[in-house]
Amino acid sequence: MMRKEFIQLLRDRVSFATMISIPLLQLILFGYAINTTPRHLPTAVMAFENTSLTRSILAALENTKYFAITHHPRTEEEAERLVRSGEVLFVVEIPAGFERAVRRGESPAMLVAADATDPVGASSALAALGRIVEQSVKRERLVPDDAPEGSGLEKTPPAFSIRTHPRYNPAAVTQLNIVPGLLGTILTMTMLIFTALSVTREIERGTMETLLAMPIRPVEVMLGKIAPYVMVGAGQAAMILAAGVFLFGVPMVGSLGLLTVLTGLFIVTNLSIGYTFSTLAQNQLQAVQMTFMYFLPNILLSGFMFPFAGMPAWARWISETLPLTHYLRMVRGILLKGATAADLATDIVALTLIMLVAMVIAVKRFRQTLD
Repeated sequence: MMRKEFIQLLRDRVSFATMISIPLLQLILFGYAINTTPRHLPTAVMAFENTSLTRSILAALENTKYFAITHHPRTEEEAERLVRSGEVLFVVEIPAGFERAVRRGESPAMLVAADATDPVGASSALAALGRIVEQSVKRERLVPDDAPEGSGLEKTPPAFSIRTHPRYNPAAVTQLNIVPGLLGTILTMTMLIFTALSVTREIERGTMETLLAMPIRPVEVMLGKIAPYVMVGAGQAAMILAAGVFLFGVPMVGSLGLLTVLTGLFIVTNLSIGYTFSTLAQNQLQAVQMTFMYFLPNILLSGFMFPFAGMPAWARWISETLPLTHYLRMVRGILLKGATAADLATDIVALTLIMLVAMVIAVKRFRQTLD
């Protein structure tokens, strides 16, 4: 009996590969890709003067390893667009006459606006801002470096201050980050499972012959199987969104119409991927195993559970191929930031391409299944 079970296990290649790949996948993702303390976060700098103190402050920012200066917007409108679209997580503004005010002892303020839609990703970087004042002051020798203790110089007010402005979620409420993410996560799980069983269910129940006898093309079969689940997904999305707004206080800053259209695009994308799994699997168990294998990277690498910016470059490249990554940016951007279609153009195009690729593969695989 043991020999028979081993032989049957080796013949079921999908199940055997799942047993090996899932532990390895979890080990690699948690060991290398997951980082709860993100570094080198994209930052925009609006410096209205180019002085030695300004350069010292920017150098101190990058020395903390939490900030990576990637953009230099010229206007506040451009900086707002960068934050709203998610291209940067921080905007540092150094006003004109900043160094002169420091030299006069007026203790001017430097503004740091942070995208706080992900409180975990922003908290560590904001906590490191206090060291910037000390490093910049020492580098510019605005106060003596070797002031003896008890001299009274330690009571001198700081040369300048840093005013932080956590935007979109100033109170760091976890629900504002988790609930929009749950909308995408639940839709991913349910839509994949529903359609992953569609073709294999026909084969196991013996109704595939009837399906083959119908005078319709493979693409029509796929659309016919997907269409009912689009309405099911829309109902799920409406229920989750209503619960988020009325039970957890998630704001609706952006356009509900835009969110509806993009949610429909996300649902169709996941249904297409699930349908592809259905054409690859030989039975319903294999279809469920493929779904779980695909769902695991989605939930770990999309930015739902762990900060996206904290992952290494290779993990971010992989996550860009996952629909949930782009949908999380869109749903959080619309609900919390009031993002428009222009702000989310990159993610909309990426999600559309993923959907088209999945549909083409599904149709081609279904033709082979029919043969």
